[in-house]
Amino acid sequence: MKTPVITLTLICFALPLWSQASEELATASNCLACHKADAPLVGPSYQDIAAKYKDQDRAGEVLFESIKNGSSGTWGAIPMPANAAVSDEDIKTLVDWILAM
Repeated sequence: MKTPVITLTLICFALPLWSQASEELATASNCLACHKADAPLVGPSYQDIAAKYKDQDRAGEVLFESIKNGSSGTWGAIPMPANAAVSDEDIKTLVDWILAM
């Protein structure tokens, strides 16, 4: 019985740290120059992105490709530049963080 309680406790403490770490990663990766969590800036808000892709089977893959290679026309006339300098692991973390919003 102690193991589930300990596991749940660790999860409760880890989730806020994961969120903070992902926001710090977004800052370090220069994502916040164009995106905000709850309101559009140059690009859509992360909450709008999460809502758009919520029920799509390949949402993670699509977002990964958009972040890595850039995209245009998905959210309007302003293209999103490629982020080749961001590691694949960091992009995956960012995608998971965005989709969890």
